[in-house]
Order: sequence, then C-alpha cells, then structure tokens
Amino acid sequence: MSKDIRIKKGLNLNLVGAAEQTTTKSVSSNVYALYLDDFHGITPKMLVREGGEVKAGEPLFYNKGNEEMLFVSPVSGELVEIVRGARRRILTIKILADKEQQYLEHKTFDLSSAEAADIKKLLLVSGCWPFIKQRPYDVIANPDATPKAIFISGFSTSPLAADVDYQLKGKEKELQAAINALAKFTPGKIHVGVSNAQSSVFSGIEGVEKNMVSGPHPAGLVGTQINKINPINKGETVWTISPQDLVIIGELLLTGKFNAERTVALAGSCVKKPKYYTTKIGAEISTFLYASGVNDDNFRLINGDVLTGSTVKPDGYLGFYNTTVCAIPEGDDYELFGWNKPVFNKVSSTRALTFSWLNKNKKYNLDTNTNGEHRAFVVTGRYEEVFPLDIYPLQLLKACMVKDLDEMEQLGLYEVAPEDFSLTEFICISKQPHQKIIREGLDLLYQEIG
Repeated sequence: MSKDIRIKKGLNLNLVGAAEQTTTKSVSSNVYALYLDDFHGITPKMLVREGGEVKAGEPLFYNKGNEEMLFVSPVSGELVEIVRGARRRILTIKILADKEQQYLEHKTFDLSSAEAADIKKLLLVSGCWPFIKQRPYDVIANPDATPKAIFISGFSTSPLAADVDYQLKGKEKELQAAINALAKFTPGKIHVGVSNAQSSVFSGIEGVEKNMVSGPHPAGLVGTQINKINPINKGETVWTISPQDLVIIGELLLTGKFNAERTVALAGSCVKKPKYYTTKIGAEISTFLYASGVNDDNFRLINGDVLTGSTVKPDGYLGFYNTTVCAIPEGDDYELFGWNKPVFNKVSSTRALTFSWLNKNKKYNLDTNTNGEHRAFVVTGRYEEVFPLDIYPLQLLKACMVKDLDEMEQLGLYEVAPEDFSLTEFICISKQPHQKIIREGLDLLYQEIG
C-alpha cells in the first residue's frame, strides 16, 4: 500500500540559475575519464594497459574484492593515461575517443522468463552493476546480498537540481525493463518516491509502489524516503538507484549495449544560458560549459549539486553518477562586520539579523563563502529543525568523531549516507564537515563490522 509522506522539517534553497527545459546535444569530447573516487571502497585491478584499444562497454578494471564486478569504458578509443597518486593509487583513467563509436555487444534475453542469476551476471560483466548502491554503508551493492527492498527517488529537491521528469521523458520503455529486472533481486517491493503521481514519468510504470512525498529539501533524497517508508535495522540491506541509471540498465537489457549517455543540467548564476545537455559519462565539462557561456571569471564549478558535489576545473570530467553541473560565484571576498548587520541577500535557518524567512520563494545568488571559520562544535538545536529522519544528528556526528562503534550503531548510522547530512552542514554555525564525518564513520563501521 502506497504512502502519502509529508516532510515538515527541512529547508529549501532557492538559487538563481535553474536550468531551462531545453536540451542541446553537447560537442563530442576528445577525452573521457573515470574518477576512481566515484567508486568508494573499490580496489581496482587494471585489465587494460596504457595504449590499449577498447570498445564502449569493454572492461577497464575489476574490483579486487569481487572479480566478477567489472567497470567499463563509456566510449571506444585508446586508453591514453592512468593518473596515479601516492603509493601508485589509481586516481583517473582517461580514454581518447574514436570518431566513430564501436560498442561491445551482449546477449539479450526475455526478461519475463529470465532467472535472477542470469540478469545479475549480465549487469556485472556489462559494467552496469556499479549503478546499484546499498545501505548500510552507501557503497556499491554486494551482489551476494538480498535486499529487503529497492528504493528509487523519482524527483529531486536539491538546489538547482535537474528535473527528473524532463530528463526521462520518452524513456518509459527502458525504465520498465530495468524495473522488471530489479524486481527479481528482492522479495520485497520496489519503492518509487514521486512528488506528483499524475505527471511523473513513473505514473505508467508497473511493478513499483509509488509513494507521494511532499515538503522541503531533503524530501527528494532517497535516505529520507527510506526512513519514512521502510527503515533499515541492523542486519538488513536495501538497494538504491537513480532514475537516469535505470535508463542505462534498461537500454542494456533491451539492446545488449552499454550506452553511457546522460542528460545533464548545467545550472548556476554564473552560467549565461543554463539548460540541459546530452552528453556521456566522463565527458569533458568544458564541451558544454562554454557553449552556454559564463558571465563571471571568478566562479566555482561543482560536479554535482551545490550541497553534495565536488569542486572541479572546467577541463575536468563529468562524474560517473552526476546529472548536474553547477557554476556559482567563488566566495573569496569578505564583508566588514558582516556578522553584525541585517542580512537580506542570504539564506538562513535562524531569524537573527536575517530575513529570508519573510519570503520563502525568493531566489538568491549565493556564493561559496562559509561566512565563518571552523570552530568548536556547540549544541544549538538547529540541526533537528532541518533533519527529518528519526535520528539524533548531533549525537550521531559526535559518535562518529570519537569512533564509538556502539553509539554509531544505536544512533542509526546504518541508515544514513553523507548526503543526508548536507543540509545540516550548510546551516552549521560551527562550520563542521558533516558529510566527511559521516563518510569516515561509515568506513570505520564497514571495516570493523562489515
């Protein structure tokens, strides 16, 4: 039975520069790249050396922890560089793309009669398995585990986030194929959170339980929906997957080809013409950034949304999971006595000298300035006002900082991912790196308990 979930705790960040709903095909990138940091917890073992030729969908490396889990090239071409860091750790893999793309083809089969083991094997060898993540630990799903449910968030409430329905328009066939395949992996339900059941691209999809979710950010985060629909207890596992990744899986099942194409929202106040671009995973961001133009020389480019993304240079590459790229002003200037005068052009969760609460629909042109420095971690009660999960956020953060495994378990670390703390990090008056703290806590818990 579907649920009507209304999120009351949270905070919407209405920023200038949302992408207009027009789509342009980006210029083909000369070089494509995979960032190994995108695959958290994976120890790569290369299958192709520098100078080797690969097809689109051909394996580049495998996971040392599970040799069946392959990671593939988004395009055909020559592997021109393996960028390494300290202790020869692989950081980035770069492929010089062919002008005419060639695809590695896999065998297709009838999904209605296919066994779960056959579908799982195809997803592993085709490079599509990394799209499936699991909780606890927010890592690529363990193929040997059986999830109690699968969760998909069919909309996003993140600042400047892409419109999921617009991105997936016309992809209903691929979505249905992917849903039919994933249903064979769980004895439970596939839950899809939607903000509008009538206009959602998932309205005609069968085999899912649609849950109406309303309210401010983080209503669109899958972690919020898990907490309100089917919380995770110790020993349980759920899988999560994003809608655009479903499309890639569905196309593989229907055609036998790994098509790394994405519709990316280029947004932000520093972009002259923010809109959508059709590109591929790992493409050079400059291929579509400068097509829209930038109106400020001093800006920060973010690979992802403004709360959870990572800083990247214009000659950087689109992340494996990212569907949004944002350009906002760099906050490297400081206001004299900025803490001691009324503030009208910033968003705040408090009413002390700030007035964003008077007009909740107003759009702001925020920069990256943290408006303060790192300081003592104090108790304010502010986190609970924007944190809708049934978890004590401050206590969990401090348990992670002191590495108290028992407290981390009891306070609900199994249920969360770093992105669930992006909003508390934004409003934190102590300027603590909440997402980093949670990530380190999850890694410690995984290492000690598994």
